[in-house]
Amino acid sequence: MNYPEFRPPAERAAVIDLAAIRHNVRHLAHVVSPARVMAVVKADAYGHGAVETARAAVEAGAAWLGVAHISEALALRAAGVTEPVLAWLHTRNAEFGEAIRANVDLGVSGWDLDAVVAAARELEMPARVHLKIDTGLGRNGCPEDLWEAFVGRALAYQEEGLLRVVGIFSHFAVADEPHRPETDEQLRKFREAVAVAEDAGVDREVRHIANTPGALSRPDAHFDLVRIGLGMYGLSPFAGQTSAELGLRPAMSLKTTIAACKEVPAGQGVSYGLHYRTKEPTTLALIPLGYADGIPRVATGAPVQVDGQTYPVVGRIAMDQMVIDLHRTGIAGTADSFEGREVVLFGGEGQPSVDEWASAAGSINYEIITRISGRVQRVYVDSAADDDASAPPIALEAAPGAQDAEGEQAQAVQAK
Repeated sequence: MNYPEFRPPAERAAVIDLAAIRHNVRHLAHVVSPARVMAVVKADAYGHGAVETARAAVEAGAAWLGVAHISEALALRAAGVTEPVLAWLHTRNAEFGEAIRANVDLGVSGWDLDAVVAAARELEMPARVHLKIDTGLGRNGCPEDLWEAFVGRALAYQEEGLLRVVGIFSHFAVADEPHRPETDEQLRKFREAVAVAEDAGVDREVRHIANTPGALSRPDAHFDLVRIGLGMYGLSPFAGQTSAELGLRPAMSLKTTIAACKEVPAGQGVSYGLHYRTKEPTTLALIPLGYADGIPRVATGAPVQVDGQTYPVVGRIAMDQMVIDLHRTGIAGTADSFEGREVVLFGGEGQPSVDEWASAAGSINYEIITRISGRVQRVYVDSAADDDASAPPIALEAAPGAQDAEGEQAQAVQAK
């Protein structure tokens, strides 16, 4: 007799709502239409699970997938994902041949062009490449003064049948601060670079520079394709604006249960360094998540929700655990004890937010979700709240001077 597999409840879980991911992709696709969407699933989809997230994003209309490393792209291919995938960050040990064989597009901006061509020559199979221009971020990307020659080299290789120039792209530096003028300058440089490439004979399929903040605040930057990362996971890239104000739903909720409760007297020190001492007799609750699970060690004071009530973390966060002060007595060891009750560190509506944890850690919401470690089980759900596929777009007011691709003043809807 075959028995169903027994799967105990997760002790620690990052609960991923695939309906939220689909909602966010559809919403952002509406915002950037007629441009298409590239769903960025690098870093295991910002901790959400690359394969599951990629499939949900494609179901919602994402036309492309984006990763940093070739190994991430190959893992998608191994899982049966067939949509176009772009990988753009390479080292000398990158598996260019395997990428070409798996039909993975490659971002190139310097030495990597020749390395990709060498692999293509050996395989006798052309590579698909996106040429990257550095418009101001100062990381990878071809410098402006070398761009014309770089494009010429790529076209020469294309004439040999060793590659196909599929796209031209760049990366914004300050689009999450919509009123900074550097974005205008980056767009000017990008348009000039595209013009140089097209004049030289590049017949590209896609131009892309906008990330999530660019998608929401710079309609003039949408071009043919927009790369959405943080927004797909339902988080806001803008200081002072919430996910809900942007029409997004957080997809990850981080949960566990209380491991133990203990009655302590006034003056009890808590955790390493004893930087917190109880002011009166109280009950301390032990939360079995710590920095080995990706929780920032410095995030003392961050919110933890139990039974709908929020408590700050007290004392130093340790490798495997943290403590909250319940500010009541007479419950440990009784029928009303808190052992086993669900704990939510962050999540969606009505729960503490990732942004609150980022603030407590002196960091950003990107880092909080991405660093949740593999020790925390990913649990996938599909909520029934996926019912507003046609929600109207919500975006920031366009930055002053923002121009669309034809040079007309861009318009956007002010988020409420």
